[in-house]
Amino acid sequence: MLSDHVIPGDKVDLTEVKSEERISSSGVIERKTYSSRVYDIVSEDEIQVNMPFIDGHIVLLEIGDDYDLCFYSGNGLYQCYARVTDRYKANNVYVLCMELTSPLRKFQRREYYRLNCILNMKCREVGDKEYNEIKQNNVSFINTDLILEDGVIVDISGGGAKFISDRQFERESKILFNFTLNIGGRMTEYSVIGRVIMSNALEGRVGEYRNHVQFVNIKDRDREGIIRYIFEEERKIRRKESGIEE
Repeated sequence: MLSDHVIPGDKVDLTEVKSEERISSSGVIERKTYSSRVYDIVSEDEIQVNMPFIDGHIVLLEIGDDYDLCFYSGNGLYQCYARVTDRYKANNVYVLCMELTSPLRKFQRREYYRLNCILNMKCREVGDKEYNEIKQNNVSFINTDLILEDGVIVDISGGGAKFISDRQFERESKILFNFTLNIGGRMTEYSVIGRVIMSNALEGRVGEYRNHVQFVNIKDRDREGIIRYIFEEERKIRRKESGIEE
Protein backbone atom coordinates (compact mmCIF):
# COMPACT_ATOMS: atom_id res chain seq x y z
CA MET A 1 0.00 0.00 0.00
CA LEU A 2 1.16 3.51 -0.81
CA SER A 3 0.85 4.82 2.75
CA ASP A 4 2.98 1.92 4.03
CA HIS A 5 5.99 3.11 2.07
CA VAL A 6 5.60 6.83 1.29
CA ILE A 7 4.94 9.61 3.78
CA PRO A 8 4.53 13.40 3.57
CA GLY A 9 7.89 15.09 3.25
CA ASP A 10 9.50 12.34 1.18
CA LYS A 11 11.37 13.58 -1.87
CA VAL A 12 9.80 12.72 -5.22
CA ASP A 13 11.05 13.19 -8.79
CA LEU A 14 8.46 13.76 -11.54
CA THR A 15 9.64 12.87 -15.06
CA GLU A 16 7.59 13.75 -18.13
CA VAL A 17 6.00 10.78 -19.88
CA LYS A 18 4.47 12.50 -22.90
CA SER A 19 6.35 15.57 -24.00
CA GLU A 20 7.95 17.24 -26.94
CA GLU A 21 11.21 15.48 -27.61
CA ARG A 22 14.38 17.48 -27.09
CA ILE A 23 17.57 16.10 -28.63
CA SER A 24 20.81 16.91 -26.86
CA SER A 25 24.06 17.60 -28.69
CA SER A 26 25.03 13.97 -28.06
CA GLY A 27 21.83 12.71 -29.69
CA VAL A 28 20.12 11.70 -26.44
CA ILE A 29 16.38 12.33 -26.06
CA GLU A 30 15.87 14.53 -23.02
CA ARG A 31 12.78 14.63 -20.82
CA LYS A 32 12.28 17.14 -18.05
CA THR A 33 12.47 15.93 -14.46
CA TYR A 34 11.20 18.05 -11.59
CA SER A 35 12.16 17.55 -7.94
CA SER A 36 9.51 18.04 -5.29
CA ARG A 37 8.17 16.73 -1.96
CA VAL A 38 5.11 14.72 -1.02
CA TYR A 39 2.61 17.10 0.57
CA ASP A 40 -0.06 14.59 1.63
CA ILE A 41 -1.37 11.07 1.04
CA VAL A 42 -5.06 11.48 0.24
CA SER A 43 -5.79 7.81 -0.44
CA GLU A 44 -4.03 4.71 -1.73
CA ASP A 45 -4.32 5.99 -5.32
CA GLU A 46 -4.20 9.76 -4.83
CA ILE A 47 -1.43 12.00 -3.54
CA GLN A 48 -0.65 15.67 -3.24
CA VAL A 49 2.82 17.03 -3.96
CA ASN A 50 4.33 20.48 -3.71
CA MET A 51 4.48 22.21 -7.06
CA PRO A 52 8.12 22.23 -8.18
CA PHE A 53 10.20 25.40 -8.31
CA ILE A 54 13.01 26.18 -10.73
CA ASP A 55 15.26 29.18 -10.10
CA GLY A 56 12.74 30.52 -7.61
CA HIS A 57 9.80 30.31 -10.04
CA ILE A 58 6.88 27.94 -9.66
CA VAL A 59 6.34 25.38 -12.44
CA LEU A 60 2.64 24.96 -13.30
CA LEU A 61 2.36 21.39 -14.53
CA GLU A 62 -0.62 20.92 -16.82
CA ILE A 63 -3.73 19.09 -15.63
CA GLY A 64 -4.09 15.79 -17.48
CA ASP A 65 -0.35 15.31 -18.07
CA ASP A 66 1.25 12.02 -17.04
CA TYR A 67 4.46 11.66 -15.04
CA ASP A 68 6.82 8.90 -13.99
CA LEU A 69 7.24 9.29 -10.22
CA CYS A 70 10.24 8.15 -8.20
CA PHE A 71 9.84 8.37 -4.40
CA TYR A 72 12.91 8.52 -2.14
CA SER A 73 11.43 7.05 1.04
CA GLY A 74 13.03 5.81 4.22
CA ASN A 75 12.43 2.27 2.97
CA GLY A 76 14.15 2.75 -0.38
CA LEU A 77 13.19 3.86 -3.88
CA TYR A 78 9.64 3.37 -5.17
CA GLN A 79 8.22 4.08 -8.63
CA CYS A 80 4.81 4.49 -10.23
CA TYR A 81 3.02 6.53 -12.89
CA ALA A 82 0.56 9.29 -12.04
CA ARG A 83 -1.61 11.92 -13.74
CA VAL A 84 -2.10 15.54 -12.66
CA THR A 85 -5.80 15.98 -11.76
CA ASP A 86 -5.84 19.38 -10.08
CA ARG A 87 -3.67 22.19 -8.73
CA TYR A 88 -4.35 24.90 -6.20
CA LYS A 89 -2.97 26.94 -3.32
CA ALA A 90 -3.66 25.83 0.26
CA ASN A 91 -2.21 27.46 3.39
CA ASN A 92 0.24 29.41 1.23
CA VAL A 93 1.46 26.16 -0.35
CA TYR A 94 1.08 25.45 -4.06
CA VAL A 95 -0.17 21.88 -4.39
CA LEU A 96 -0.54 19.37 -7.23
CA CYS A 97 -3.15 16.63 -6.97
CA MET A 98 -2.08 13.43 -8.71
CA GLU A 99 -3.88 10.16 -9.36
CA LEU A 100 -1.74 7.02 -9.48
CA THR A 101 -2.20 5.19 -12.79
CA SER A 102 0.01 2.19 -12.00
CA PRO A 103 0.86 0.13 -8.91
CA LEU A 104 3.69 1.26 -6.68
CA ARG A 105 6.76 -0.92 -6.97
CA LYS A 106 10.04 -1.01 -5.14
CA PHE A 107 13.49 -1.00 -6.68
CA GLN A 108 15.29 -3.57 -4.58
CA ARG A 109 18.51 -2.39 -2.88
CA ARG A 110 19.00 0.41 -5.40
CA GLU A 111 22.02 1.72 -3.56
CA TYR A 112 23.90 -1.52 -4.20
CA TYR A 113 22.39 -2.48 -7.55
CA ARG A 114 25.23 -2.54 -10.06
CA LEU A 115 24.58 -1.12 -13.50
CA ASN A 116 26.76 -2.28 -16.40
CA CYS A 117 27.98 0.77 -18.30
CA ILE A 118 30.82 2.35 -20.26
CA LEU A 119 31.87 5.67 -18.72
CA ASN A 120 35.14 7.47 -19.39
CA MET A 121 36.88 8.63 -16.24
CA LYS A 122 40.09 10.16 -14.91
CA CYS A 123 41.79 8.85 -11.78
CA ARG A 124 44.83 9.02 -9.55
CA GLU A 125 45.94 7.53 -6.25
CA VAL A 126 45.37 9.52 -3.05
CA GLY A 127 47.87 9.22 -0.17
CA ASP A 128 46.82 8.77 3.45
CA LYS A 129 47.81 12.33 4.41
CA GLU A 130 45.79 13.85 1.57
CA TYR A 131 42.81 11.55 2.26
CA ASN A 132 42.74 12.56 5.94
CA GLU A 133 42.81 16.22 4.93
CA ILE A 134 39.92 15.62 2.52
CA LYS A 135 37.86 14.03 5.32
CA GLN A 136 38.67 16.70 7.89
CA ASN A 137 37.94 19.62 5.58
CA ASN A 138 34.92 17.98 3.86
CA VAL A 139 36.20 18.77 0.36
CA SER A 140 36.05 16.63 -2.76
CA PHE A 141 39.77 16.67 -3.55
CA ILE A 142 42.94 18.72 -3.31
CA ASN A 143 46.25 18.89 -5.24
CA THR A 144 44.39 19.73 -8.43
CA ASP A 145 47.63 20.21 -10.36
CA LEU A 146 48.47 16.49 -10.31
CA ILE A 147 47.96 14.61 -13.57
CA LEU A 148 45.00 12.24 -13.75
CA GLU A 149 45.19 8.95 -15.62
CA ASP A 150 42.57 7.64 -18.04
CA GLY A 151 40.22 4.80 -17.15
CA VAL A 152 36.80 3.35 -18.01
CA ILE A 153 34.04 2.60 -15.50
CA VAL A 154 32.37 -0.68 -16.50
CA ASP A 155 29.77 -0.85 -13.75
CA ILE A 156 28.59 1.45 -10.99
CA SER A 157 26.32 1.46 -7.95
CA GLY A 158 25.52 3.76 -5.08
CA GLY A 159 28.12 1.89 -3.06
CA GLY A 160 31.03 1.60 -5.47
CA ALA A 161 32.26 0.90 -8.99
CA LYS A 162 34.50 -1.24 -11.18
CA PHE A 163 36.85 0.38 -13.65
CA ILE A 164 39.53 -0.62 -16.14
CA SER A 165 42.92 1.07 -16.06
CA ASP A 166 46.42 0.48 -17.40
CA ARG A 167 47.94 0.19 -13.94
CA GLN A 168 47.36 -2.02 -10.92
CA PHE A 169 46.51 -0.49 -7.55
CA GLU A 170 47.36 -1.82 -4.10
CA ARG A 171 44.49 -3.27 -2.07
CA GLU A 172 43.11 -0.72 0.46
CA SER A 173 44.66 2.19 -1.43
CA LYS A 174 42.44 5.23 -2.09
CA ILE A 175 41.61 6.35 -5.63
CA LEU A 176 40.20 9.69 -6.69
CA PHE A 177 38.22 9.41 -9.89
CA ASN A 178 36.29 11.97 -11.90
CA PHE A 179 33.44 11.11 -14.25
CA THR A 180 30.32 12.64 -15.77
CA LEU A 181 26.74 11.28 -15.68
CA ASN A 182 23.76 12.28 -17.80
CA ILE A 183 21.00 12.73 -15.21
CA GLY A 184 17.65 14.07 -16.29
CA GLY A 185 19.20 15.28 -19.56
CA ARG A 186 21.83 17.31 -17.71
CA MET A 187 25.53 16.40 -17.61
CA THR A 188 26.75 16.32 -14.00
CA GLU A 189 30.40 15.97 -13.00
CA TYR A 190 31.47 13.86 -10.02
CA SER A 191 34.71 13.61 -8.06
CA VAL A 192 34.61 10.73 -5.58
CA ILE A 193 37.07 8.63 -3.63
CA GLY A 194 37.05 4.86 -3.70
CA ARG A 195 38.85 2.29 -1.55
CA VAL A 196 40.39 -0.48 -3.65
CA ILE A 197 38.96 -3.87 -2.73
CA MET A 198 40.56 -5.79 -5.58
CA SER A 199 42.81 -5.03 -8.56
CA ASN A 200 43.49 -7.88 -10.99
CA ALA A 201 45.05 -8.21 -14.42
CA LEU A 202 42.53 -8.78 -17.22
CA GLU A 203 42.90 -12.17 -18.84
CA GLY A 204 44.07 -11.90 -22.46
CA ARG A 205 44.59 -8.12 -22.24
CA VAL A 206 48.20 -7.30 -21.41
CA GLY A 207 48.72 -4.15 -19.37
CA GLU A 208 45.06 -3.71 -18.37
CA TYR A 209 43.55 -4.18 -14.90
CA ARG A 210 40.04 -4.45 -13.47
CA ASN A 211 39.69 -2.51 -10.23
CA HIS A 212 36.87 -2.93 -7.68
CA VAL A 213 36.38 0.09 -5.43
CA GLN A 214 34.03 0.98 -2.59
CA PHE A 215 33.03 4.62 -2.21
CA VAL A 216 34.33 6.23 0.98
CA ASN A 217 33.50 9.61 2.48
CA ILE A 218 30.97 10.17 -0.35
CA LYS A 219 28.53 13.05 0.02
CA ASP A 220 24.85 12.19 0.28
CA ARG A 221 23.96 14.32 -2.75
CA ASP A 222 26.61 12.55 -4.84
CA ARG A 223 25.37 9.10 -3.86
CA GLU A 224 21.79 10.17 -4.53
CA GLY A 225 22.79 11.46 -7.97
CA ILE A 226 24.48 8.16 -8.84
CA ILE A 227 21.43 6.21 -7.66
CA ARG A 228 19.17 8.40 -9.75
CA TYR A 229 21.39 7.82 -12.80
CA ILE A 230 21.11 4.06 -12.27
CA PHE A 231 17.35 4.36 -11.90
CA GLU A 232 17.02 6.33 -15.14
CA GLU A 233 19.28 4.01 -17.13
CA GLU A 234 17.48 0.89 -15.96
CA ARG A 235 14.16 2.52 -16.81
CA LYS A 236 15.43 3.14 -20.37
CA ILE A 237 16.44 -0.52 -20.62
CA ARG A 238 13.02 -1.71 -19.40
CA ARG A 239 11.25 0.55 -21.89
CA LYS A 240 13.36 -0.74 -24.79
CA GLU A 241 12.78 -4.36 -23.76
CA SER A 242 9.02 -3.75 -23.64
CA GLY A 243 9.06 -2.06 -27.04
CA ILE A 244 8.14 1.40 -25.72
CA GLU A 245 9.81 4.20 -27.64
CA GLU A 246 11.61 6.91 -25.71
